Amino acid sequence: MSEVDAASIHGAVRPEGNNHCPFTRGASPHATQNACKMCTPLGAALAFAGVEGCLSILHGSQGCATYIRRYLISHFREPMDIASSSFSEEDAIFGGGRNLKIGLDNVCAAYHPLLVGVATTCLAETIGEDVPQILREYRESRDNETIPQIVHVSTASYSGDHWDGFHKTVRALVEQLAFEPVGVATETPSINLFGGMLSCEDLRYLKRSCEEVGIKAHLIPDYSETLDGGSWSAYRRIPDGGTPSASIVGSSASMASITLGALSSIHPESAGAFLHRRFAVPHLSMPLPMGIEDTDRFLSQLAFLARGDVRPWHPDTSVLFLNPETESERSRLIDSYVDGHKYVAGKRVAVFADPDLLAGLGAFLSETGLVPVLLATGSKVANTGPLVRRIASSDGSVPVLLTGVDHALIADRCRELRPDLIIGNSKGYPIARELGVPLVRCGMPIHDRIGAQRVLHLGYSGAQRLYDQIVNTLLEHRQDGSETGFSYL
Repeated sequence: MSEVDAASIHGAVRPEGNNHCPFTRGASPHATQNACKMCTPLGAALAFAGVEGCLSILHGSQGCATYIRRYLISHFREPMDIASSSFSEEDAIFGGGRNLKIGLDNVCAAYHPLLVGVATTCLAETIGEDVPQILREYRESRDNETIPQIVHVSTASYSGDHWDGFHKTVRALVEQLAFEPVGVATETPSINLFGGMLSCEDLRYLKRSCEEVGIKAHLIPDYSETLDGGSWSAYRRIPDGGTPSASIVGSSASMASITLGALSSIHPESAGAFLHRRFAVPHLSMPLPMGIEDTDRFLSQLAFLARGDVRPWHPDTSVLFLNPETESERSRLIDSYVDGHKYVAGKRVAVFADPDLLAGLGAFLSETGLVPVLLATGSKVANTGPLVRRIASSDGSVPVLLTGVDHALIADRCRELRPDLIIGNSKGYPIARELGVPLVRCGMPIHDRIGAQRVLHLGYSGAQRLYDQIVNTLLEHRQDGSETGFSYL
């Protein structure tokens, strides 16, 4: 069901069930009201946008491509082309293989891509389209022609969401492009870095962090330039930037893979897990480097790898490796925690986000003295253990954890819990306005502000930015609500 359709449904009866249990995967309403997730092919299109010279084509109806383009363009504020095989009523019955082949010809002629990413929509999956067979026929029919590489991923929205689609696509890129290594270069340590669904500024932070310790990182995918580039004098059909296909091909020969995200690491479609199983590439998983503790872990792990040591870093057995500038950033962050503690201590926060960002935000908030009272995600997470273990409220309280829920249920719980602050994307604005509490915008989509692609969440500097924003948002709310409007806090 589309987001627009879901939002128009009213009066759905919600079974009580475990609605008041501190830890619950959420109620199972009869109908979704204002979904807290986006469609699976959207995640696929975002991942493909992070590969150099890649263009996506959705095998299904035209409306799917239009919806995804609208969402991504509104968030990243960059042009983005997504092709479609444009099913008609006849294709929905007899199959759209012919449409897909024609669409591939048109894409190749108009865009000259280095790689084409083919993602299926619900319609193609429902009628049972054998896309791998269609692509085999396409390649065989053009045997004497030069055609780009083609990567296919199955992305039906009724079996996942944008988070699943993103990770399935990263896995498909590695699985279909990586080959058995012939030799391994030893001059510069090389790792595979799977960052997940992050902002463009976060991706740039990851690349800088690797460069500072002398590691060559294959960041897969990397849309930091393709979806946040500079101004052009002439329109480019495919923006510059992205992970080179050669880096994905050579991912099988890297010294190690790092998967970031407390829940991405256990995702069944993990690309790092595939490389470990297929090519014996050591796989290290860790939370997003948000806040002090997790940034310590990430940067020290990079320092280990730069020395050729692929052991998992642990704070009890290892020292912290930081250069003087980064050490200063860490010290300033600790000082700011002290400065702002009297303003944030005990403030109750409701958070909703994609699973990995949700885990990172929960751990970060717990460092600062803020109290997470609600953690929610629209994704269906089977194993919430890694998420639960990240949260340790200073007052010993247990937050409500909801997975696989919609915004209607999140709003219901916010009305019950009465948080002092809400952290999430633009979809949280209506309930924040209703309750009269401020909203700090994080994650995706952010449609009512600009600069979403440049929001930094990671590292000491990202934590500093986010902490200052939270404190100042609370102060502004307190100031605006004062009868005197005092100017000294």
